[in-house]
Formats: sequence, C-alpha cells, structure tokens
Amino acid sequence: MPKTSGGSALDAAEVRALRLEIEEFNTEYCAALDEGRIDDWPSFFTDDAVYRITGRENADADLPVGLVYCEGRAMLRDRALAIAKTAMYAPRYLRHLVSNVRVLGIDAEKVVAAEANYIVLQTLVDEKTTIQQAGRYVDRFARDGGRLRLRERDCIYDSLLIDNSLVMPV
Repeated sequence: MPKTSGGSALDAAEVRALRLEIEEFNTEYCAALDEGRIDDWPSFFTDDAVYRITGRENADADLPVGLVYCEGRAMLRDRALAIAKTAMYAPRYLRHLVSNVRVLGIDAEKVVAAEANYIVLQTLVDEKTTIQQAGRYVDRFARDGGRLRLRERDCIYDSLLIDNSLVMPV
C-alpha cells in the first residue's frame, strides 16, 4: 500500500481516487498529443517542471543523460513551438497507450509519486504502423490551480534501439 512521507499507509479509497485522477490526466495528455495539439502540451506541467526521455539502461544506472531534457514550462513551450513551426519531419499519426497506473506515495509537499506503462505507436502515411517506443512513465504530480499537473515526467524507454526521428513528446 502506498505511503505518505510520514510513513503511514494511504487509505485505499484515496489511492483509488488518485489513480483514477491520474488515469484521466494521462487520457487527456495522450489525446492532446495524438490529436496534434502540441501547443497544449506544456499546460500539463507545472512552471518548474522537468521532462526527460531516457533509456532504461541510463535510468537504471542513475545517469541523467537522455534524448530530451526540458526544465520548466518555458522550455517545454519552446520545444512545442519548434515542433509546430520549424521542425521538418514526415507526416505521421501517433497513438499513445497508457496502462497499469500505480500510485507510489505522497510526500510532505503533497506531491504524488506514480508510475505507468506506455506504448507509442507511429503510423507514417505510406508505411505500416510500428511501435515507436515502449516504456514507463515515472511521474511526480502536484496540484496547481485545483488540478494535477506534472512536476516531473521521466519517460524511460525499454528498447536499446529507437526510432531516430523522435519528434513528438512521449
């Protein structure tokens, strides 16, 4: 059973409510990305958020090196703008699937630690659908404006070989 920072176990009903809220959050997050609403992506994060895409090998070795590193909502906005306005890449459709949400605990600042598995499918217009990435989200959620937002999202992919055209957020 997940625990608070004080070490006491969270109430089962509270865990279920948090898990449902995180599942709904992930549903909206993925819908924004799958529908190409890249301008909405930064709104899912707190102002001081950290977003990383890192290989499992590096994450397991506690190495911060990754494919993408954004610190703060302003940097996320810059990345979204670059993708929307300046990046040159082949047209594609993405489909994010997220499952197995787990609430791990809540710290003294009421930040919720959670994990979930993800798969990102990619379809290029003239090719078969492929798995672009599979892995897990390691998240820290904070309340901001009455709703959950990501303070940290580590997208830790499992494969050693990944698509060299990683364009869109995971």
